[in-house]
Amino acid sequence: MDAVERGSSAKNARDGGETMLAAEPNGCGTLIRRGKATCGAHGDQGDLPPAIWDKVKKHPCYSVEAHHHYARMHVAVAPACNMQCNYCNRKYDCANESRPGVTSEKLTPEQAAKKVLAVASRIPQMTVLGIAGPGDPLANPEKTFRTFELVAKAAPDIKLCLSTNGLALPDHVDTIARLNIEHVTITINMIDPEIGAQIYPWIFYNHKRYSGIEAAKTLTRRQLQGLEMLSARGILCKVNSVMIPDINEQHLVEVNKAVKSRGAFLHNIMPLIAAPKHGTVFGLKGQRTPRNSELKALQDACEGEMNMMRHCRQCRADAVGLLGEDRSAEFTKEKIVTMNINCDPEMRKAYQAGIEEERRARSMPRQEQVGEHAGGTSDIKVLIAVATKGAGLINEHFGHAKEFQVYEVSRSGAKFVGHRRVDHYCQGGYGAQDDLAAIIRSINDCHAVFVARIGGRPMSELNKAGIEPVDQYAHEFIENSGIAWFSAYLEKVQSGQIQHVDRGDGAIRQDPMISVA
Repeated sequence: MDAVERGSSAKNARDGGETMLAAEPNGCGTLIRRGKATCGAHGDQGDLPPAIWDKVKKHPCYSVEAHHHYARMHVAVAPACNMQCNYCNRKYDCANESRPGVTSEKLTPEQAAKKVLAVASRIPQMTVLGIAGPGDPLANPEKTFRTFELVAKAAPDIKLCLSTNGLALPDHVDTIARLNIEHVTITINMIDPEIGAQIYPWIFYNHKRYSGIEAAKTLTRRQLQGLEMLSARGILCKVNSVMIPDINEQHLVEVNKAVKSRGAFLHNIMPLIAAPKHGTVFGLKGQRTPRNSELKALQDACEGEMNMMRHCRQCRADAVGLLGEDRSAEFTKEKIVTMNINCDPEMRKAYQAGIEEERRARSMPRQEQVGEHAGGTSDIKVLIAVATKGAGLINEHFGHAKEFQVYEVSRSGAKFVGHRRVDHYCQGGYGAQDDLAAIIRSINDCHAVFVARIGGRPMSELNKAGIEPVDQYAHEFIENSGIAWFSAYLEKVQSGQIQHVDRGDGAIRQDPMISVA
């Protein structure tokens, strides 16, 4: 759903007589409005209770709007894992590979706390510390919780976030609540043990190794138990699920229903990453990865009753910065030793107040935007790609983009639906033809690409591919610009000037990104 109202809309809705009922189970304060959960996972406050909105509004993973403005960081303090996944291969000292389980440095809790302060002093919009590996944080509970304790004491304004496979989760819910860890992500890929046996070769639980159906039964029982326990404590829970074609792609609809009924706040369905070069079991066996059209169709099918996260970047265990960027190389152990760290909470507070003022200034009910720009009747929906550096603006040169954000535009408005990682096309003053072709393949399902600037050669190649390059909305807001363009597109279709055609499919990138200085 799109939370489009300003912060006062919850009161206005109640005054208007709409029925608001608590979800069963409580679901972290989730509300039900006319039968659909309105979790406020992105946009303005909508009808979220103030306490829940406070947890969501500056968390870039829990709010698609916040991810334009706020940064997060992960610290790699948890190397051990208590299970094996066929899609996972933990790698160390791997600077160019961007996927979960990868890190360049392992840290002690003390080193991690110092790194957090260093990042917070130089990236004042960093609001969330996450521990996501490179193993499982709850298979390393002493290191994980010691890190959280040190950070909470040194920088209490930073929100604490934990990602886990859920096997050990029920044993640590009390500690999670005591340390005020407000956000927990659980990776749940199945609730059917027969499917689980195809994903997990083994688990290690209660000092014993289990495999096959028995392992999957134990895992799913523990995961769902932990989710229920966290929801009962009012801790916001996001569920991650890896879409594995021909194994769990249809089954994830049932997973979605199961986690929603147990209070999950948000569901993130991610594509399998399984290139052979990654060395995973699935990669070496040739397991295919999903197509973008398949991923979007599954996300759409699950969105009817639950908010979906579509802006996930499947981050490394040492990620730093806005989603979609990686600044971890600026904060290595060697560099932090030489830094003069001054994490001023007042400076951070003032900086973030400026961000919130900017968000308020750009806030506009989506229905007003639609009413202004999109007229007539049409069920046409198209995808557009956007080159952006953040802040919700079209503010990146086509050749400098490291990713394109993808929006679905229709008479209902502009809706974020995903992103596409690419290499820079412009490298040292020239553009590589192979890179341009790869970019076009990645956004081949889009009707247009919005950019701040674009050169003649990529403009020509995009037009040949049937993708319209759009630069007249440079440095303007993405949603407004997308709706304005779509209104003009509809007018051309309805007048017979152009014929609407469905596009092809965009490629999901599997190979590592190439960093360009």
